[in-house]
Amino acid sequence: MLSALALPLAGCDQLGIESATTVSARKEADSKAIGGACRHAGRAIEDCYTLNKKADKAAVYAGWREMNEYMIENKLEPVAPVIPLDPPKPPKVAASAPEDDEDAEDEPVSPRSRGNAKH
Repeated sequence: MLSALALPLAGCDQLGIESATTVSARKEADSKAIGGACRHAGRAIEDCYTLNKKADKAAVYAGWREMNEYMIENKLEPVAPVIPLDPPKPPKVAASAPEDDEDAEDEPVSPRSRGNAKH
């Protein structure tokens, strides 16, 4: 009976259903990678926390510290980020003013305006 219950659960990974342990391990690995990338880019740990609010702070710090030790051992210099923190925003498109000639023909004419029209 136990094997009959285990068989359907064995296929959960193939269906894309992640267990809590898998999700936790992935989140920790992502956070460590973020920390390492921040250190490699020369960012302070506080900046990493600010830029990645959803990441686990302990794992970010662990990744930052590991990368720091690696860079010191191998005498590597930080790589300055090329992309600015706040990319320039596209200019807002101003609403175009209606042109008198084209839009005047499309607008319905009221009976009063017909009487005032020049013949």
